[in-house]
Amino acid sequence: MQFINTQIKAGVWQADLVDAGDQTPDLRVTHLGELLNQVSYEHDSTHDVWRMRVTLPEAMISDGIQTCVISDAGGVTVGTFAIICGAPLADDLRAEISLLRSELEVLQKAFRKHCAENK
Repeated sequence: MQFINTQIKAGVWQADLVDAGDQTPDLRVTHLGELLNQVSYEHDSTHDVWRMRVTLPEAMISDGIQTCVISDAGGVTVGTFAIICGAPLADDLRAEISLLRSELEVLQKAFRKHCAENK
């Protein structure tokens, strides 16, 4: 599965999913560990892609870097996106650190679940 043509427009993050199969994708979008519920999909059979839309909560639009993690039903990260608001950043290092923290959080949860299941 791959995301292409990603954009944010009017508070909605949009992406085209390619190689996602014929079934409606079962993806979860989280921000700071909280599940975002406003996720929708529409299949475009002409281009064989799924159009994914995530309505961003107002509280998420604030100064700094806000990173969202997209994971499959098994908790595996399949994509991310970040929103940078406020004063321009000198470089993307802060964005990368935020992304790494989000991915580390997902890995920690998966590792703890794995350990709990294999006792």
